[in-house]
Amino acid sequence: MKNLRDIIEEIEGRLDEKDEVRELALKSSRSIARLSSAAIHSLHKGEDSDASLREARDEAMKLRSVLEDHQDLYHSGFVENALQELCEAAIVHAIAQGRPLPGPRECGATDASYLLGLGDAVGELRRFALEDLRRGNVTRAAENLKTMEDIFDVLVRFDYPSALVALKRKQDVARSLIEKTRGEVAVATRGKALEDKIDGLREKL
Repeated sequence: MKNLRDIIEEIEGRLDEKDEVRELALKSSRSIARLSSAAIHSLHKGEDSDASLREARDEAMKLRSVLEDHQDLYHSGFVENALQELCEAAIVHAIAQGRPLPGPRECGATDASYLLGLGDAVGELRRFALEDLRRGNVTRAAENLKTMEDIFDVLVRFDYPSALVALKRKQDVARSLIEKTRGEVAVATRGKALEDKIDGLREKL
């Protein structure tokens, strides 16, 4: 029992360190989520989102470095949730700008958080499609629908247990959103064709 105090002090020291790192990770995760949300909001408003996204990525890289010796924290729920939001923002940004998609490494994210963010991107693309329809740009809405379908096609390739990646719900939500959007685009397409036909008849008269 002579060394019990030394053992306890060592354990206490390691836990104190982990607690400090956890607090830093929580703060960093909140910052990543906030910046990612701001980037997506800017995209929908037609504003520049590069700065917010770049800052979120830088924060994610710093967080990855801080948690290098604390992988249990890196794979914890609050960190992965923040990285998921970053991946979603980075993917949507790339699509909106017509750029190649960033991979998990470029986002400083895990494979699981990247796939979950990819699933969430379908919802943001639906918002773009609906805005296109509101403005009467059926062609652009159809392009966004096609991108949603392409993402869904790759998501359904992943059929792993939830312990590896909890993707089933994202797949179900994406399927539902695509079906709704497909119906709305089809109705708008028929409406546009009818308008064009009427305009053509008017010109002949």
